[in-house]
Amino acid sequence: QVQLVESGGGLVQAGGSLRLSCAASGRTYAMGWFRQASGTEREFVAHITTNGGSTYYADFVKGRFTISRVNAKNTMYLQMNSLKPEDTAVYYCAARNDLAASALPSDYAYWGQGTQVTVSS
Repeated sequence: QVQLVESGGGLVQAGGSLRLSCAASGRTYAMGWFRQASGTEREFVAHITTNGGSTYYADFVKGRFTISRVNAKNTMYLQMNSLKPEDTAVYYCAARNDLAASALPSDYAYWGQGTQVTVSS
């Protein structure tokens, strides 16, 4: 059983930046970031393979967000730049029991509690 804890959320003005962290209690394989705005379904943001060699992003964050991981620290990150009000959501990190990454929430076995990101206009 892996426990995930997100941190780094907060309130930022449009155009600003935040860096989210996801600390895992042990070794993890493929991981991802998802988000859920009020009244909407959880949506895929980005994922990264076990060794960090491959990443993939949702179209709406390409060029603005960067996913990375440091396996020696059991930690994954999401650097978010040029934030927009529509990026406001609870951001969740997730981990799979598989080497391959996925954009489907149902493919992830472990989830963090979420961290709120609010972007003001």
